[in-house]
Amino acid sequence: YDDWYGTPPDTDACVEALARLAGRGSVLELGAGTGRLAIPLAQRGLSVHALDGSAAMLDQLAAKPGGAAVQRHVGDMGAPLPSGPFGLVFVAVNTFFAIPDATAQQQASHHVAEQLDDGGRFVVEAFVPEAQHDGDRVDVRDLSADRVVLAISRTDSAAQRAIGQFVELRDGQPVRLRPWAIRWSTPEQLDAMASGAGLRLEHRWASWTGDPYGPDSTNHVSVYRKSPGVLHQVGQQRS
Repeated sequence: YDDWYGTPPDTDACVEALARLAGRGSVLELGAGTGRLAIPLAQRGLSVHALDGSAAMLDQLAAKPGGAAVQRHVGDMGAPLPSGPFGLVFVAVNTFFAIPDATAQQQASHHVAEQLDDGGRFVVEAFVPEAQHDGDRVDVRDLSADRVVLAISRTDSAAQRAIGQFVELRDGQPVRLRPWAIRWSTPEQLDAMASGAGLRLEHRWASWTGDPYGPDSTNHVSVYRKSPGVLHQVGQQRS
């Protein structure tokens, strides 16, 4: 996993933003993988819980420097979550869209709200869907003298679904496949799910550095808060 995805360049900004949002509360990451975010958050002195469906991923997390400080849970982020209360629950890099349908995503929002402190926050990082990407697509993800990785996908905008494969071709080696599937939601649909769970939009940024969100944004970081009377501050930078 780490070989395929590495460390995105915005990781430090992401950790900084999440730490500020968490304050002194406990933190739960959904789909934590091998600890790109959970470990540095724990190194800041936060009580961090990591949930992932893969025990092997969490074993990799635990084996990394600082990983032993993270409390690990094997489970489905669409099912009831580890007991809180948490000051912050977050899900990064489109991982929320691995939940297979709108009903399950709505239920996941309820599970998050159940485990949040009053005033706690739920943060979702995701892409903004683009209808023009409907259909089939083949891209070259990586190319070297003895290795090619193709990214092949099929998108159904009407169903808000996409499936795909990363196909690795290496000289003298068997073909390797890494399948994926998502069911996306628009920012407005995520807002409705959050509202139905008693969460209100507090901030929406175009990036972890707090860039303003606008009609041309391709990604969003949406911050929902479990607190009555929270004012919407859409498109504003973090103060």
